[in-house]
Amino acid sequence: MFSPKIYKERRNELKKKIKSGLILFLGNDESPMNYTDNTYRFRQDSTFLYYFGIDEPNFAAIIDIDENKELIFGNDFTIDEIIWMGPQKTVKQKASRCGVKQTYSMSELENILKNALSKGRKIHFIPQYRHSNMIKLQILLGIDATRINDYASPELIKAVAEQRAVKSREEIEEIEKAISIAYEMQVSAMRFTKPGMIEKEIAGFIEGIAISMGNGLSFPVIFSKHGETLHNHYYGNKLKAGDIVVNDSGAESFLHYASDITRTFPVSGKFSQIQKEIYEIVLLAQLTAIKSIKPGVSYKDIHLKASTVIAEGLKALGLMKGDIKEAVKQGAHALFFPHGLGHLLGLDVHDLENFGENNFGYDNKIKRSSQFGLKSLRYAKALVPGIVITVEPGIYFIPQLIEKWEAEKKFEEFINYQRLNLYKNFGGIRIEDDILVTNNGSRILGKPIPKSIEEIEEVASNKI
Repeated sequence: MFSPKIYKERRNELKKKIKSGLILFLGNDESPMNYTDNTYRFRQDSTFLYYFGIDEPNFAAIIDIDENKELIFGNDFTIDEIIWMGPQKTVKQKASRCGVKQTYSMSELENILKNALSKGRKIHFIPQYRHSNMIKLQILLGIDATRINDYASPELIKAVAEQRAVKSREEIEEIEKAISIAYEMQVSAMRFTKPGMIEKEIAGFIEGIAISMGNGLSFPVIFSKHGETLHNHYYGNKLKAGDIVVNDSGAESFLHYASDITRTFPVSGKFSQIQKEIYEIVLLAQLTAIKSIKPGVSYKDIHLKASTVIAEGLKALGLMKGDIKEAVKQGAHALFFPHGLGHLLGLDVHDLENFGENNFGYDNKIKRSSQFGLKSLRYAKALVPGIVITVEPGIYFIPQLIEKWEAEKKFEEFINYQRLNLYKNFGGIRIEDDILVTNNGSRILGKPIPKSIEEIEEVASNKI
């Protein structure tokens, strides 16, 4: 945990933004895999962690705005639980570590909330993503569990999102700890991967690094020679010389701050000429985007700038044609780049995602597009200092999408389908780093991870 002062300052800042009522925070509970005592690895709710820091199941908290009180709810371990789990600190001791003095058993939570509701007081809560907490809120507040998120507090969503989006010095340090683990995950994978191996051998090796150095993965490893499948979690392919693989993976620090890094590298250690050509376009798009990041610039504009670099590079290879500005405006480039440039990063690998992207990534000035590719941009607003965002352009050759667009004669004025048929088995390339928006520009966080063709070939050729 951070110091109690940090959690108190965070709660005090939140209190300034909520006018009245009670703010209810539900921590997460254990989630069984196949029977009650055999659970998945516990992961605390990130907003609960942000304001209270208690990284254990079966906790809740209330901030009473009107009475300026902070309450934590939890149960001390019974002797039977201590036999299985060992000695534990009391709820009051745990609460003191985040600067909260008043504690109650979980059974008191319902009574306090019902008393508040009987007096017509507002109960604020954020959107829920776990069904167990949706059911819990139904019991506590009398709202149909299937409609819980319809009643989430817009006022609280905005306040928490604004606060969590801008990272403190301590948070940046935690993210960089997570990136230092990702460095090992990426470099070790380049050296470990050899022709004849099955993808799962490397995916398991990568996950082992995350577990041994931090709090495990920040999301399931994406490791595949079929990089054209954006989130490919299938690890059954056998690798051969000439293949390239996408390694999109990240770790959590011990305080649950995430990293998210992608590198694409050749299995044999050397790119082919055609792979180099596509890789250089993606790298130039990424470097151009990073250079463009500064406060006040909308991330949508940076996404479109990276898209233009990609389209221009593909035109130089004869895969696109015509007026490139118009091609990007109409979305023809999205055949090759069908996702957004990046997303926020913090306590969640897609930070604040459970709040709904339109609630934090868009505003009255920048509305979400309905255009294929651009509609997948998770964050589009103007950047502000302290935001951490990923920059991850890619070029993908998706056979099914190519065939569909060609059959529809879609964007024939911009796409050279005849030449494109030569690339159908290429796969995909993505390059991703985690970027801090500074007061006058940006900074790539963490130790530099090999990214140029020369750097990657040097590491990937030095097998272990």
